[in-house]
Amino acid sequence: MTIHSTAIVSSAARIGKNVHIGPFTIVYDNVSIADNVIIESHCEIGVSNHLSEGKNLFIGGDSHIRSHSIFYEGSIFEEKLVTGHRVTVRENTKSGKNLQIGTLSDIQGYCSFGNYVRLHSNVHIGQQSIIGDFVWIFPYSVLTNDPHPPSNIMQGVTVDDFAVIATMSVILPGAHVSKGVLVGAHSLLKGSTEEDFVYAGSPAKKTCKTLVIKLQDGSQKAAYPWRKHFFRGYPVDVVKNWEKIASETLR
Repeated sequence: MTIHSTAIVSSAARIGKNVHIGPFTIVYDNVSIADNVIIESHCEIGVSNHLSEGKNLFIGGDSHIRSHSIFYEGSIFEEKLVTGHRVTVRENTKSGKNLQIGTLSDIQGYCSFGNYVRLHSNVHIGQQSIIGDFVWIFPYSVLTNDPHPPSNIMQGVTVDDFAVIATMSVILPGAHVSKGVLVGAHSLLKGSTEEDFVYAGSPAKKTCKTLVIKLQDGSQKAAYPWRKHFFRGYPVDVVKNWEKIASETLR
């Protein structure tokens, strides 16, 4: 374990093996950090408020939290969490393996994420959002939750497995982005969607099957489902499972 001399780490925090804590970082009481975690400089880990109810913050093994990031207590992150810089994650958030949160992104708490979710920079996730496995959300996208702001009503967004939300899209309260859906850039989406279709525009409308879109590399191969050709950053066993499912579908 390596703790920089300027870092402040509570004696009540539980710190695993081979953990690196950088300059001017603060680790508060109700924090458990698993093995092989890197926390860079100027982070606050385990911030408390009246909503966190004194619950523990768990950071899974092999995670990397970059500088100036803030995590509130009361959340659980499985192994290989990765963040950019200046990320904020509020209380009562749960995540599966290898959640990636881009620089300046904001998760407002009471959210759940599946495995291998990718949030690019400047993404805002409103409270009560439910996000499945292998979801991509690109820069400046917003998942909202208040149907008539300001109010005390919360209707979180649901995003199913393999969905893609392109840059600068706004997903309105209670919307359901179904499996494999592509939300086009600059779209404003409300209501429910149909699996493996493209929704684009403001307001967003169903335009075509995702299968219609071709890769712009001259191959003329289908761009979607993206998991048939894009494997970067995913474990070998995950990719093999995708290939197995694809081959069984063709039978």
